[in-house]
Amino acid sequence: MIEYVDRASGKRIVESVMGDKALRFAYETLLGRTLWTVLFGSKAISAYMGRRYDSPKSKKDIAKLASIPGCTPEEAEKPIAEYASFNEFFTRRLKPGARPVGDGIVSPADGRLMLYLNADADRPFPLKGATRSLRTVFENEAPAGRYDIAVIRLAPVDYHRFHFPCDCTTDAAVRIVPGKYHSVNPIALVRYPDVYADNERQILKGHAAFGDFWLVDVGAFGVGTIVQTFAGTTHRKGDEKGYFKFGGSTVILIAPVGAITFDADIVRNSSEGLETRVLCGMRIGV
Repeated sequence: MIEYVDRASGKRIVESVMGDKALRFAYETLLGRTLWTVLFGSKAISAYMGRRYDSPKSKKDIAKLASIPGCTPEEAEKPIAEYASFNEFFTRRLKPGARPVGDGIVSPADGRLMLYLNADADRPFPLKGATRSLRTVFENEAPAGRYDIAVIRLAPVDYHRFHFPCDCTTDAAVRIVPGKYHSVNPIALVRYPDVYADNERQILKGHAAFGDFWLVDVGAFGVGTIVQTFAGTTHRKGDEKGYFKFGGSTVILIAPVGAITFDADIVRNSSEGLETRVLCGMRIGV
């Protein structure tokens, strides 16, 4: 059972997992684990799924996703019937005003947020029972100093476009670190905790009033493509940065320690080992 705190209500929610049975087979059975090289060792399976969900034949799968608790098809910019494929709905834009941009620093994505505070490049920090460091996530090119890390885990029901969390300038292009395509669902993280170091990452350095920061977009099983849609090097808070095609995914926000004062409820929930459900554009700190 996976629980998180819904920020809007303050209640603990049991997460509904799309593909729960398949994930448990892949990660919790001996046979499933023997197939990891085939399933997750290359982009082939995820790319196949991507082609399948781009096909008009996949349109019938939209209703299944839309019916899962937490999915809000009424926020989509178009009625469900007008989407030509599953991936077109999965990567949907929303109606104007569906994600108002708050004050302060805002969440770059819909998802379940966990904070890891005061980490340096080599000090391991916990990720669902594993230990990782910024150096492994950055493939030995991590910045020096100490940093606060906000991990935002997206589920299939979420809005899958991601945005800039503040006014900033950035490098012109992301740095792509090739990798595997494991799931980022907690079921998978228990059995394969190195996902944040081993899955494909796309890293972008930004510059804001509080200093430099990094956004790391993490691919996952079923995510055949991470699409960066931003252009240029100057961005306003809330501007679209890109989107994930089908699959659960993750965005990591990294800032110098203390540069962002994260909101007390998120800090408290994280200290208790609980993710906080946030929406894109929602204030998460100042």
